Amino acid sequence: MTTKKIAFLFPGQGSQTVGMGRSLAEQFPVASATFAEADEALGFPLSRIFLDGPEDELRLTENTQPAILTVSVAVWRVLAEHGIHPAMAAGHSLGEWSAHVAAGTLSFRDAVKAVKARGQSMQNAVPAGEGAMAAVLAMAADAVTEVCAEAASETGLAVSPANFNSPDQTVISGTKAAVEKAGELAKARGARKVVMLAVSAPFHCALMRPAQQDVATVLSGISLADPAFSVAANVSGSLVASADQVRTALIEQVTGTVRWVDCVQALLAGGAEIFVEAGPGKVLTGLLRQIDRGQKCVNVEDVASLEKALAELNA
Repeated sequence: MTTKKIAFLFPGQGSQTVGMGRSLAEQFPVASATFAEADEALGFPLSRIFLDGPEDELRLTENTQPAILTVSVAVWRVLAEHGIHPAMAAGHSLGEWSAHVAAGTLSFRDAVKAVKARGQSMQNAVPAGEGAMAAVLAMAADAVTEVCAEAASETGLAVSPANFNSPDQTVISGTKAAVEKAGELAKARGARKVVMLAVSAPFHCALMRPAQQDVATVLSGISLADPAFSVAANVSGSLVASADQVRTALIEQVTGTVRWVDCVQALLAGGAEIFVEAGPGKVLTGLLRQIDRGQKCVNVEDVASLEKALAELNA
């Protein structure tokens, strides 16, 4: 087994697919037990939705978020049974909750219920159709921030950077008209492409303030411990090591920008030598390649990728 310092990366919303986690649950009792634990905690068969669909039900934010958390925790538990343990971690948006379950900051049962509530609040914060998000490609983060500020000033509406995902990709979020205006300005000033995203709400912007207040209320009723290892906080891009820091970070990230580039750099500064993306999809593996092509990342989402990752980690 590798002696290198491993950093786990946990995916966020958008990585979900119907059938995710099925092969792990069929082969590893700890994975199927994780699915059952989520169903019991929530009082309804969440696992049936992400295993069998329908897809439109899985796409509902209140289902998507606890579903990705559940599959990610199942992957982490399977890896732990194979002797693969993180020395540090980061999670993209929702994934920050998965990272803290792995770090022992809060229980999986508390996390899955809190994330269900988080998803409901985020979905309800803005009426359908009023908000939007867009990916701005091949434009410096500072320049994207400037066009957002200018669009907000011109329209009198909210728009701001939501995710600094990589040097090549920044996602913006806010009121639809302001997002469209910022996109026009970005293209006029050299962005290679602006892609409107198929999302149900404008996440990580000021419009999410009602949801942030709800998350603060939920977290006030949950016991948090100091994490067993450092976790990068989305809102600061720095490693946090205390329960109080975690509570603040999880509340503020609802409206705050996901500083993913900074999170990865913080893990590297902390000594990360190899990365494992634990959960559905390969989004974070792709972003890591854009941030630092020299870093190695393996993803684990099913039995086939688990076997491949174990072979590479053992090499």
